Amino acid sequence: MAAPAAPKEALVRVEDLTIAYGRKLVQRGLSFEIRRGEVLVIMGGSGCGKSSLLRHLIGLQRPAAGRIRYGEEDINDEDPQQQARLRRGFGVSFQAGALWSSMTVGENVMLPLELIGGLGTAEREQKAREKLALVGLADQFDTEPAALSGGMRKRAAIARALALEPPLLYLDEPSAGLDPLSAARLDELMLALRDAQGATLVLVTHELPSIFAVADRALFLDAERKTMTALDAPERLLQEGPPEVREFLRRGAPVEQAATA
Repeated sequence: MAAPAAPKEALVRVEDLTIAYGRKLVQRGLSFEIRRGEVLVIMGGSGCGKSSLLRHLIGLQRPAAGRIRYGEEDINDEDPQQQARLRRGFGVSFQAGALWSSMTVGENVMLPLELIGGLGTAEREQKAREKLALVGLADQFDTEPAALSGGMRKRAAIARALALEPPLLYLDEPSAGLDPLSAARLDELMLALRDAQGATLVLVTHELPSIFAVADRALFLDAERKTMTALDAPERLLQEGPPEVREFLRRGAPVEQAATA
């Protein structure tokens, strides 16, 4: 019998994290790893704290307790320059895309390259065009964001998140509001980023078809218990997870899997 595969390297370690706003507790006792080369989905019902957890992971909000470590460094313990250095190791695509309407698509993608400096205009443009081609928007460099469809804006935001070629991507509700075909194409893009580019993706979503399509592991945040109650492959959670997790997943499971759950 072959030996089980060794766990992949942990890029990020979350240690006993508590999320709170004043006296309002959102989540507590969160401990998990983000592993190199995986797609990790953060899931749960509305109001459970998915997007709040994402904001903590990228250092936009400080935890009430616990640590978030990138290697040996806590993202909340660094001075501004060191924190900026850590943030260059990951890209972020926010839920609404957050593209600058006063810039073309290409200028949006070039913006991170301009902020870090060191590249000439021609080099920045070349890299931006490469990233747009990667997400299927090679002909949209000079387009205004307002002229893009919802799915195209999502992909343009991912291209901008890829501009600095980070090993880690955080995507907040990338499929929200998209038609099924656009959502499926976005799922294919995320898998291609993992498989062809070697990227690690952390995906916040409540879109159940996407969870089954792309997730290597899924973390379930329970809104009532205010803690994580499951972390595993979604197919395994559907069969063997806690009852509330199985019920959550059953609504979006492929027919053959739902029938046996």
